[in-house]
Amino acid sequence: MKFSANLGYLWIDRPLPDAIRAAKKAGFAAVECHWPYDTPSNDVKDALIETGLSMLGLNTRRGNPGENGLAAVPDRETEARAVIDEAIAYADAIDAGAIHVMAGIASGAAAHASFLKNLQYAVSQTSRTILIEPLNPHDAPGYFLSTTDQARDIIETIASDNLKLMFDCYHVGRTEGDVTTRLKELLPLIGHIQLASVPDRGAPDHGELHYPTVFSAISSLGWTRPLGAEFRPRHDDEPGEWLASLQHHPGEFNAD
Repeated sequence: MKFSANLGYLWIDRPLPDAIRAAKKAGFAAVECHWPYDTPSNDVKDALIETGLSMLGLNTRRGNPGENGLAAVPDRETEARAVIDEAIAYADAIDAGAIHVMAGIASGAAAHASFLKNLQYAVSQTSRTILIEPLNPHDAPGYFLSTTDQARDIIETIASDNLKLMFDCYHVGRTEGDVTTRLKELLPLIGHIQLASVPDRGAPDHGELHYPTVFSAISSLGWTRPLGAEFRPRHDDEPGEWLASLQHHPGEFNAD
């Protein structure tokens, strides 16, 4: 089993290119990020080439301070599409695999319609994977997309091959539970899997969600792509220590 370092949480005290190098040194097989736009894309691309790591994905900008995305916010279509275009251009420059289009804080029929329109725009502008991710209401109150059922309805409505679900075991664990069943049910729609402990979003080696069981379920589904380690580390060396513990005790964690 392979893992991707989410540089939105890991090694955030250093420039993005150096965080990529730290992920390589720690033994991660890939990287992903949140909002890389303040870093010149050439610097990121050079670090990816140097380390041999791929960038699995990045997010669209959140919008103004206090916002959490724009794609589902009514009457913000021009801004929403501008940040989608920006994300696609950056992804093209560094050959990122996927773009997470952030919905934002909104609700109701108008928000649903806005999200559909902006996602239809996104999938029409790129062949890269477009991801949508339900966020739990404890961490993201008011976020438009909050459950996997809601995400499945949207994906099936748009019916585009490059629109997929970002399945975050942490968010699903906090909101819905029964993570392994949801993984099995939603597998055809999933474009990326992320993980962290529940409920504290720490390293996935403790908490309510038993990750040895989750890893076993993921392996049984035939999933071979890197899993996104999107957790809040207690200290700088923890990501590497956690990954090393998996590699040193593969039977315990069902990882290889």
